[in-house]
Parts: sequence; C-alpha cells; structure tokens
Amino acid sequence: MATELEELLDFLSSPSPPIKKAAVNIVRDYTGSEDGLQSLGKYSGVAIPSLSRLLAEKKEVSEPAAEALVNLSQVPKIAEEMVKMDIIKTVMDILYKLDCDIKHLLVMLLVNLTQLDLGIESLLQHGDEKMRGLYIMKLVRSFCASSSENQGDLFDHVASILVNISKKEVGRKFLLDPKRGLLKQIIRQFDSASPLRKKGVSGTIRNCCFEAENQLQDLLLISEFLWPALLLPVAGNKIYSEQDTAKMPLELRSALSIEREAVTDPEIRVQALDAIYLLALQEGGRRALWSVNGTRILQVGYEDEENAQVMEAYERVGSLLIEEGGASEDSTQAS
Repeated sequence: MATELEELLDFLSSPSPPIKKAAVNIVRDYTGSEDGLQSLGKYSGVAIPSLSRLLAEKKEVSEPAAEALVNLSQVPKIAEEMVKMDIIKTVMDILYKLDCDIKHLLVMLLVNLTQLDLGIESLLQHGDEKMRGLYIMKLVRSFCASSSENQGDLFDHVASILVNISKKEVGRKFLLDPKRGLLKQIIRQFDSASPLRKKGVSGTIRNCCFEAENQLQDLLLISEFLWPALLLPVAGNKIYSEQDTAKMPLELRSALSIEREAVTDPEIRVQALDAIYLLALQEGGRRALWSVNGTRILQVGYEDEENAQVMEAYERVGSLLIEEGGASEDSTQAS
C-alpha cells in the first residue's frame, strides 16, 4: 500500500494544474527541514524525475520544483543520484530557453551539483568529445554579460560554480586553455561590486594558479588582468609614490596613484596571496612579480595589515621571495 509521501509524489504528475501546484508546494515545504529531506531521500528515485519534469512548466509550478531540487541537492547522496539521472543536461536545456523564469534557481542547483566530482565531470561534458566544455563556455558568457539591472543578477552564482570546477585539474586546464580565453573573461569580473562575484573570481584565480608549474605561460599571457586582480586587493589603501609606481604597468600605476577603497574581505586577500605564492614558486613567476614591482606592493600592504591570517599569508610569500632571492644570488656568485 502506498504511503502518504508516495501518494503526494504521484500528484506531481497530475493532469490537474491546481492539484499539481498544491503538491509541488507541499513537496518544496518538505525539503525545508532536515526530517523532510530525510523522508524524501527514501523516494528520491521518484521525486527527482517528477520534480525535474516540472522545471519547464509555468513559474507557479517550476519555481517551487526548482527550490525543492536545490534543497534536496544539498544532500550529497541525493545530489549524486541527480547527476546520474542526467539532471545537469535538463537544467542547461531549460536555463537557456527564452521563457525561463527560474534562471537564478537553476544556477544555484548547478552550484550544489558541482560540489561533487561527478557533477563537475557532467558539467564539463567530460565524456563527450564533440560537446566537451560547451556548458561551461555558455555559463561564462552569461556570467560576464549579465548585470544587476532590472531582473537582478541572475548569473552571479556562476562564480561559485567556477570555484568548484577549478578545484579539479580537468576544470583548471579547461579554464586555462588560451584558445578559449575563459580565464581572461572571468578575471575581468573581479571589478564587480558584487561580493559573491569578487570572491568567486578570486577563488577561481587561486585554484588555477595550482597549475603554475605546467601552465605558467598561459597564466602570464593575461598578466595585464592577472596582476591587478592579485596585487590590488593586498596593496592597502595608501597612495603610492611616483618612485614606487615608476616600474609598474599602467593598470597598476593608475590604480595605486589615487585614493581607493581597500578590499575588506580577508578571504579575498588570502586567496590573492595564495595565488601569488603559487606563481612565485616558479622562477618565471618570481621574475614577472619583480618586473611589476609587486614586492613593493606586498611590503606596503603588509605594513597596513591587521588580520592575523592574512599577515601569515603575506609572510609565507615574503619568506619564499627572500629564500629564492638568496638562492639566486648564491647561484650567480658561484658561476
């Protein structure tokens, strides 16, 4: 005999719009509690496809269905089932329909799904040679084109998706591919006023710098965007002297010669310093940092820093530069 919850899930497929609407709202409310998530998890094989089918319907039905799926996808086991049921393809197909009213929720669903390795592979279309990377390219294009005007910033959570996929080597290599130029597009969003975008871009750059050993040149190809995104957050808010800025490229010199707001989020400052450290581990990265007078920026920024965790990150970079600078001098003298 069917349980009460099974009967409720059956109503999601009802031909009657009022019954379907009532059922999906009840299911959405169920997912708002730990107990509800646990109960629905037992019937995920029915709940996931039933809710997925409703994503293409009118907003009064698709919105609560999407909210329910976002809540369910917070449970790793259920999220894994969703990916195996090919929900990412469903989401991407609906996301780019002209009449889609739930874009923001669908992007949030992708954020949760890409916290799993399986979700990252699915979004990257890793197993499809012809279509590989198409979803990510579309999301990056939307992320860079969308604004906070009118309907709100519908694609701001793509920032979190980019952080998720760049945690994996396959994702980093894809973003760093110079032919696609995706990282260059993403970095330019660091100037956004949105804290979510700013932190997401910063985290993505940091993750991509883990490939510095093998792809340093691909990173340095976008130096005019990379160094401002990494050095300005840790430069403090002092106006730099002409002597300090004389050797800097225009994009740094202009920003540091005027009053500006400091980056107040310590996590972003730590991410920037981690990325600089990863670049400075490579001789070419150190040379590039010295060539833009980055060491002076780090010195000035450190003097103003008060956060213990950020100071530790400055010191890690400083120790490396001193150590490698000394090793370089020893090598020169020996030769």
